[in-house]
Amino acid sequence: MDRRSFLQKGGMLGAGMFMLDGLAAKADNWRKEEPVNIGMIGCGDRGKGVLSVIESMPDLYRIRSFCDVLDFRLDETKQRLGVNARAFTDYRKLLDDRNLDAVFIAVPLSAHFEVAKAAIEAGKHVYIEKTMTFSIEEAQELTTLVNKYPKLTVQVGYQYRYSPLYFKVKEMIDNDYLGKVTQIDCRWDRNGTWRRSVPRPDLERQINWRMYKEYSGGLPAELLSHQIDFINWAFDTHPDEIMGTGGIDIYNDGRETFDNVQVMFRYSKAGMIGNFGATCGNARDGYLFKIKGTRGTVSLLTNTGIYYPENETKEELQTVDGVTGATKIVWNDDGGTSILNEPTKDGTWYALEEFYKSVITNSIPSSNVQRGARATVCVALANQSIYNNTIEHWKEAYDF
Repeated sequence: MDRRSFLQKGGMLGAGMFMLDGLAAKADNWRKEEPVNIGMIGCGDRGKGVLSVIESMPDLYRIRSFCDVLDFRLDETKQRLGVNARAFTDYRKLLDDRNLDAVFIAVPLSAHFEVAKAAIEAGKHVYIEKTMTFSIEEAQELTTLVNKYPKLTVQVGYQYRYSPLYFKVKEMIDNDYLGKVTQIDCRWDRNGTWRRSVPRPDLERQINWRMYKEYSGGLPAELLSHQIDFINWAFDTHPDEIMGTGGIDIYNDGRETFDNVQVMFRYSKAGMIGNFGATCGNARDGYLFKIKGTRGTVSLLTNTGIYYPENETKEELQTVDGVTGATKIVWNDDGGTSILNEPTKDGTWYALEEFYKSVITNSIPSSNVQRGARATVCVALANQSIYNNTIEHWKEAYDF
């Protein structure tokens, strides 16, 4: 983009680039009289968390049923919901309900494909938690299946990507506020075992499935895939070369998935390098997401973000303010400016609103099966590299 075009676009900046007022009402144009009847399959921490957001959206959703293979989780969900919903231990019986419109799938990653396939074949709309499937082959098969059911919505639960913050960052990328992006730095760190308490020893693998390779993609699937998916979407790209390392460096407690990982992606066509890391041994950085270009940098949390222009870009933006009379840009002490005028809601709220809209209007959600499949491939190749000490490469067969 030349300087004149950049200056003309500078009016999008101000004291918070994007006003959040009125977002909660934006669904009114496509709401119908009756809410969508939904069932939750999987009532662990994530399933119950999504249900709590669904409860806050009674105009959009009616909770009709829920399912889990563990009785104590069904009891917890009953007590938490306080609604007249049916409980199941077999998801196939839940799917037999002809009045059920859609299902939310929050089961262990290894079961994602099996449950999603059954739900689609039963004629239900599907919201499936990330990562979409456990394997590349499952991603390919699910994509083929979804294409056979064009009237059904299938959305993948990359909830942060539905936030106005992340849509605004994509707009900034498209409008050249970052310039030529070459580096992406991402972390999602914590200081803790990542374990859930187990009431009986025989339930260890069911409850702590994230610790075992048979069921889980580990830290790349559960955490880093959010940021990996955003980069794929925002730049319409995918990595061509994947290099990773890791180990069980902190908790030698019988787990199989690594508690300390680092992956580097080379996006050769885009001319970018992406660094994605996670540890269970230090929480200082927490969620860190930086996208660095020749004109500027964005530094993101899940609900807020700062834009840091390079010196020349900052001078140009100040020229915009002086020439156009746009809202004065407020610079922080560290030279950045807030991307939004206030923090966003939990990303799940925006994702659930989009799912409802897609179901009602028969439109394709932003986080759809093709993009979910692309992120699945990235995670699978990252784990292959991490566990096998290999360099992995993208193949044409992975282009969805």
